[in-house]
Amino acid sequence: MGDERARPIEWLGDHVRLLDQTRLPGEEVYLELDSYQGLAEAIRELRIRGAPAIGVAAAYGMALAALKIEAGSRDDFLTRLRRASRALAATRPTAVNLRWAIERMKKVAAAGRDIGRIKQALVEEAVRIHREQFEADRRLSQLGAGLIKDGSVILTHCNTGALATTGCGTALGVIGAAAEGGKAVKVLATETRPLLQGARLTCWELQRAGIPATLITDSMAGYFMSRGGVDCVIVGADRIAANGDTANKIGTYTLAVLARENGIPFYVAAPTSTIDPTLAAGDDIPIEQRRPEEVTHIRGVPIAPEGCQAANPAFDITPHKYITAIITERGIIREPFGEGIRRIL
Repeated sequence: MGDERARPIEWLGDHVRLLDQTRLPGEEVYLELDSYQGLAEAIRELRIRGAPAIGVAAAYGMALAALKIEAGSRDDFLTRLRRASRALAATRPTAVNLRWAIERMKKVAAAGRDIGRIKQALVEEAVRIHREQFEADRRLSQLGAGLIKDGSVILTHCNTGALATTGCGTALGVIGAAAEGGKAVKVLATETRPLLQGARLTCWELQRAGIPATLITDSMAGYFMSRGGVDCVIVGADRIAANGDTANKIGTYTLAVLARENGIPFYVAAPTSTIDPTLAAGDDIPIEQRRPEEVTHIRGVPIAPEGCQAANPAFDITPHKYITAIITERGIIREPFGEGIRRIL
C-alpha cells in the first residue's frame, strides 16, 4: 500500500525490532527484543498480531531461542529448542500460521547435525519465511484486485494490512492493489470491538496509503448494506479448514450472514499458510478465549459496572456457504472449496 507501509517486525542480525501495535495510533513505539520469551509475551499481549505476522514472529522467536542456547550436545540443544517452541505455540491457539512456522523451523533444526550450523540455518529459515510472506501478500493482492470493480465501496473488518502480515496485507492488500491499479475505491472500516483494531490500526494504515476510509461501529454494517452502501466485503483469516470454513476476528460471521442476505459478495483473503488441511471443518478450529477485561474496559478505563460478567471469544467461524471466494497467492478458490483447497495445496 505505497511507500508508507508499516514494518511491524524486522530482523537485525541478533534481535528483532518490533512496532508495538497496542500504542497505535497515538504513538509509534518500537521494541528491541533479543529473547524468545520477550517475543512470546509480545505475541500474547498483541503488540504484534495478525495470523501471518505472528507466524513470522514465531519463526524469529525460534531463531532467537537457538542463538541463546548453550548446549554440549545436539540432543540437548534440540530438547531446549523444543521447550522454546512450546512456549511460542501456546501464545495464540487459533491462528494456524504460528504453528505452521514453528513446525517448519523444527524440521530445519532436526535436519542439522552441527549446532553452529543449525543456528545459522534457523536464522536463514526465519528470514526466508518473512520474505515468502511478503511475496505471498503481493501475489494474492494482485489476484484479488481483479475482483474489485472501479468505484467500489468495500467493507472490511479488523486489521489486515502490513501490520497484520508484514507484507502489503491480505484484505487491505487487495484494496491497496486495486487503488494502485487506478480503481477509485472507498473503504468502510468497522471499529472491531473489543480491541478496536479497525479504528486504531486499519484507519491508520489507510490514511497513510491515501485511500478514502470511513469508520463505522460494528453494529452499523447491516444499515449500510441494506441501503446499498456496500459493494463487497473483504476480510482476512486466522485459520481456514479443509472445507473452506473460516475462523476470523469475532464479528466476521455476522458480516457474512448480512452480506448473503443483501446479495453482496463476501471475500476471504489469506495466504495458503493460513489453510489447515488437518481440520475437516470450522467446528474443529480452537477458539481463543481472552480476558474479560478487554470487554469491560477500554485502555484500562472501565465501561461496565464492577463485577459485570463478560465473555470474550476472539474469533468466530464463518461457514463456507457464506463465502463467495477465498483469495490466496496460488489462486482464487470458489465452491466447491474442499476441492479447490486440495488442488492448490
